[in-house]
Amino acid sequence: MQFSIEREIFLKALARVQGIVEKRNTIPILSNVLIDAADDGLVITATDLEVGMRATYPAEIRNGGKVTANAKKLFEIIKELPDDLVHFQSKENCWIEISCGKALFNIVGLAADEFPYFPEVERCQFIDLPSSSVATMLEKTAFSMSNDESKYNLNGIFFQALETDGNLMLRLVATDGHRLSLVEQPLETPAGDELLKGVIFPKKGVFELRKIADDGEAPIGLGFLENNAIVRKDDTVIAMRLVDGEFPDYSRVIPQEQDIKAKIPREQFFHALKRMAILSSEKSRGVKLTLTGGSLEISSSNPDLGDAREDLAADYAGQDIAIGFNARYLLDILQVHKGEEVELQIKDNMSPGMIRPVDDRHFLAVVMPMRL
Repeated sequence: MQFSIEREIFLKALARVQGIVEKRNTIPILSNVLIDAADDGLVITATDLEVGMRATYPAEIRNGGKVTANAKKLFEIIKELPDDLVHFQSKENCWIEISCGKALFNIVGLAADEFPYFPEVERCQFIDLPSSSVATMLEKTAFSMSNDESKYNLNGIFFQALETDGNLMLRLVATDGHRLSLVEQPLETPAGDELLKGVIFPKKGVFELRKIADDGEAPIGLGFLENNAIVRKDDTVIAMRLVDGEFPDYSRVIPQEQDIKAKIPREQFFHALKRMAILSSEKSRGVKLTLTGGSLEISSSNPDLGDAREDLAADYAGQDIAIGFNARYLLDILQVHKGEEVELQIKDNMSPGMIRPVDDRHFLAVVMPMRL
């Protein structure tokens, strides 16, 4: 195998897979990238058996062939090379020669036939989604994914297609048991059985999907094959193994009857919460919200540090009520919504609170209350 490629292109290709390759050395081949000098360009593949990426890049192919090389070391080498043409050649016993300018490297690889199987995506049926919509939906839900690996069915985002008010919608839901976020967008094309039933995308796959959604305006193709979600954009394909578990019945968590409703300027709410969180408990990050006629008071108290409070104007005319929340959870919600005003909905101080934008009825977040 022999090819030449622009350093900048090769560097981008290797940078994109650094988040996928296995960091632990339990299976050595998973620390490697598969490099395939094919007729239509240079194909780079990486996988950790849960999430895989394959992408094609322009290169001058002299002799075809395949080899694998350590992804991290190869990236470090290409990163330090001068901005010139990189020459790559495989030799006997999986040795690889890399040259650029006056620099020459010889590194050892592993046989390409040891590399894990990558799904044959040509057999997959795709629906197209706007990249900007996918990026926005992931931004508004990913922060609610669980970090507790024992709750494997919460370590990701639930994707489902369903009919709402006569329209077919794509809905994304994430929860860690303390908070929940939900967002939906219209689907322009019919959904397959997998989406209609609902599937859980793994956390690592969500992060990789977010990266390619942010990279350019080309549409994202979404399909399913062999218990994998397949994502395609331009010359890049991501395959991720779906989480094998049942997502909880999230509809039971979303409050239906909320008598107490207050409209609050989002930006003022956000910055006041950041200030009050400074003196909240390091462990709980608890703050108290007190609603009275026309105002919202945010306060925090820490016996080791002191206390603080701040008043905000609020569109509220109901009874006085005080409720505690984790400030970080509220800040995460307010940070992903860019509108001017949010509505805080509460039933009582022992029930979950709900926050939704006044100007966007397709997004909501639910937060469990705290005892303060």
